[in-house]
Amino acid sequence: MEKVRSAETPTRIWVGTSGFHFDDWQEVFYPSGLPRSRWLDYYAKSFRVLELNSSYYRIPSAASMQRLAEKMPETHGIVVKANRLTTHEYKDEEASGPFRSALEPLREKWLLRGVLAQFPWSFKNTPGNLQYLAEVTSRTNDVQWFVEFRHRSWLVPDVGAFLREHAIGFVSVDEPQLRDMMPPVAKFTVPTAYIRFHGRNAASWWAGGGADRYDYRYNDEELKEWVGKVARLSGQVREILIFFNNCKGGSAAINAKTMRELLKALPGVEVQ
Repeated sequence: MEKVRSAETPTRIWVGTSGFHFDDWQEVFYPSGLPRSRWLDYYAKSFRVLELNSSYYRIPSAASMQRLAEKMPETHGIVVKANRLTTHEYKDEEASGPFRSALEPLREKWLLRGVLAQFPWSFKNTPGNLQYLAEVTSRTNDVQWFVEFRHRSWLVPDVGAFLREHAIGFVSVDEPQLRDMMPPVAKFTVPTAYIRFHGRNAASWWAGGGADRYDYRYNDEELKEWVGKVARLSGQVREILIFFNNCKGGSAAINAKTMRELLKALPGVEVQ
């Protein structure tokens, strides 16, 4: 794919976490005694971008999103995860109206950076699933969609062409390399690249619950594996969104801070 930025314009890299409201982040990320009502304020002072994952479990009300928009500075950004009705139960017609309404407060304040659709491993590359993906993203075609595939059958040139044609962003992932899982490739199909870190907890990926699956803390050497990949992306895209989803025990916040410092050494980038 051709470059989408000029050499004179630095690539802006945004680093954040997949959610912020976790009890076990106290005394790891949040200071002891900090009231829950101030957790978002504290998060926003540490990170300028947030991936809102709670919307996967329950479509938020416009009122709750309005409160979120009022607390987030206008210099920040939010990506909202699509509801499970869309990505796991394939009932997007039921979800799309309420979900679109919930996004409006973020759009009005220019906070909305896009929608993340994380599909399960069972969602494989088939003509029917391609058609479903086109339908889902067309219902809110004025919003940038980013799609995360778990099954490696999607890692073929025809899918890349399809995503570019429909202006859908490809999500690169770091996750356990189990059977037919998506490998850790760095790709982009729109001017914004997107990377998610899930951890490498292979033992609990299939057997454990959600929290156990993402119970993993990257060491510095593992994070450095991605610095070169991000550097290559930075020469081709306008911006890069990076989120850590290994949330248990505050690992996401710790790793996000470390990654941000590592990336600051790259030339031609602005790290947020």
